[in-house]
Amino acid sequence: MQSPPQAPPEDRRMLRQDAVLAAAVTVITLGVVLVLVRLVVADPVVALSPAQSWALGVLSCAQGPFLARRRFRPTATLVAVAVCQVALVAVAPEVMSHGIALLVAAYTIGAYAPARAAFAVIVPAVLVQAAAAAIAAWGLPNTSAIVVSQAGSAALAYGGAAFVGSYVAGRRRERDLERRSARAQIAAQRERAETAVAAERGRIARELHDVAAHHLSGMIVQAAAVDRLIGRDDDAARAGAAWIRSQGKATLENLRQVVGLLRDDGGLDPNAPVPGLETLPSLVEEARRAGTDVVLDRTGEARRLPPIADVSCYRIAQQALTNVRQHAPGATARVRLAFGPRRVELEVVNGPPARAPADLAGGGGSGLVGMRERATLIGASLTTGPTDDGGWRVRLLLPVEDDDEPCREHDGGPARIGDAGTGQKYGRETGDLT
Repeated sequence: MQSPPQAPPEDRRMLRQDAVLAAAVTVITLGVVLVLVRLVVADPVVALSPAQSWALGVLSCAQGPFLARRRFRPTATLVAVAVCQVALVAVAPEVMSHGIALLVAAYTIGAYAPARAAFAVIVPAVLVQAAAAAIAAWGLPNTSAIVVSQAGSAALAYGGAAFVGSYVAGRRRERDLERRSARAQIAAQRERAETAVAAERGRIARELHDVAAHHLSGMIVQAAAVDRLIGRDDDAARAGAAWIRSQGKATLENLRQVVGLLRDDGGLDPNAPVPGLETLPSLVEEARRAGTDVVLDRTGEARRLPPIADVSCYRIAQQALTNVRQHAPGATARVRLAFGPRRVELEVVNGPPARAPADLAGGGGSGLVGMRERATLIGASLTTGPTDDGGWRVRLLLPVEDDDEPCREHDGGPARIGDAGTGQKYGRETGDLT
């Protein structure tokens, strides 16, 4: 025999909570009824017989157990409690008795049922209670006052509790929507950041391919030149040169296979020169033509950086100036490039915007993500943040080794790996590096 399906854990938890609440309300109601019955019996104005007192106690306590499934059957719960309430009014119309169970049931229907369903139950309950009071108090000298009091207290008890329940439910839904909206914004921001990182890594991979391919091709050509310039029949030297060339070709092929999986040419010329800090003046001039008042300040003796570090520094400066143009239109900017004995410092600082920036679709922050990705790639530290005057600062610190040699022009001898421009020249001469 197949066992009946079990309720979800959340439903079972709610059932346990409602059962505990129903038991607690029943016990509290019993205690309150015992106290009130003694007070009412002792009051000569309100004459209650023992039978009426017992009926009031039983009917009041009978309302509590109906709360055991209040959140699953809010309408049925209120109807059952209202029936007991009508019976209470019929037993003793001159006693205004609205127990805790009625308030809880009215609160529940306001919080967990649609407004139309709550209205459809509360209005008939008030009318029936008023009618029961009119019938039970018929012939008494103060019938009208009893009916009005019962109707008013019923409307206040039912309507007030339902209103509080509806308000609490509305606030609960509002907080839930805020949490969902916050989670959606966090997810969208995370997705934008991941997309920006992926795109930036694709660009880094392409530039890694270009830089490494250019310089490896220079090594291949240089090894071939050594092979051709050997004036003596030195088999060992020839074998060494041939090995260098073969290893260079193998490295280039492996690099093309691995990095080529990540690159996205995007229609760019594969033989285009790879930019670096030597082309920083051209970048500044281009920013000026685009409308940004920017000044370039270079200090220290220029030194040759590793190719990837050189390209990454250039790209960070390029992105920083792009951010100035987009987010601080009309602001002045200063690009400072300082070569020290142990580090290279690149700083782009702009003042406050002269006018409101344009509303860019798709949010922002991708530029900073890309800059941080590049800084991490080359082992540099990147700090970004606002300045005291309302502008923005981007500062990159790149550690360098003591034996990094200053940048000098070629003296006409054989090209060395890392010489400025060597990779571009040999990349075009070989013609097979795309």
